[in-house]
Amino acid sequence: MYRAAKRFLNTFKKKSQKDKRLITAIETIVGSKPLNLNLFRLAVQHSSIAKTGKNGVKESNERLEYLGDAILGAVVADFLFTKYPFKDEGFLTEIRSRIVNRESLNTLGKRIGLNQLVEYDNTQQNKLSHKSLYGDTLEALVGAVYLDRGFNFCQSFILEKLILPYYDLRIIVESDTNFKSQLIEWAQKENKEILFEIISIKTEGRHKEFTAEIIIDNDKMAQGFGHSKKKAEQDAAKKTLQEMGLVTNE
Repeated sequence: MYRAAKRFLNTFKKKSQKDKRLITAIETIVGSKPLNLNLFRLAVQHSSIAKTGKNGVKESNERLEYLGDAILGAVVADFLFTKYPFKDEGFLTEIRSRIVNRESLNTLGKRIGLNQLVEYDNTQQNKLSHKSLYGDTLEALVGAVYLDRGFNFCQSFILEKLILPYYDLRIIVESDTNFKSQLIEWAQKENKEILFEIISIKTEGRHKEFTAEIIIDNDKMAQGFGHSKKKAEQDAAKKTLQEMGLVTNE
């Protein structure tokens, strides 16, 4: 009842051209016009341009991002749990990680057009918080949809508008993306000593960037980067395998 009344009242408010473009974009991405446009205005507002409100809190999409991350993870976990009833926890965790990791969500965010919507300070493109800009905005969008329409609608949005159209689960399941494991296996076969070292950690607000380096028989190999130690080590392992011609540069 409340949402219906809110929609009725919103029809009488004059919208700016910017708001009209946002409404059209949200309707295209989500499949329905927003009931509470303020949620979606906030969802596309990055912390780099956040202004402090009357309550002393900076208004950005970070809280929505936090909420959307939890909702997205839960929906994908439930989907995989149902789809693969005989797979163990390790398999389900790995596949979920491949779907909702930062790189994957960043790519998906751009594919659905969030790069045309998100508002941020583009003079600071090298900042750590910008490296997952579109993935973070995607999570904030999920949070906004959840608050705007409820869990059931948001669940359908995630599955029907994000997961099923843009992810080939067969390829995800069959591909071996554990480059660290592949490199360790190679080192064991070749009787090589291999070390994974975290050589630096950069911190900016909530964002961290780890730098990992691989050393094989005292020779320094590739360096990798990521928002966690695991991601940095995987990146370094992939680059090392590529340098040795053991995987392709895809």
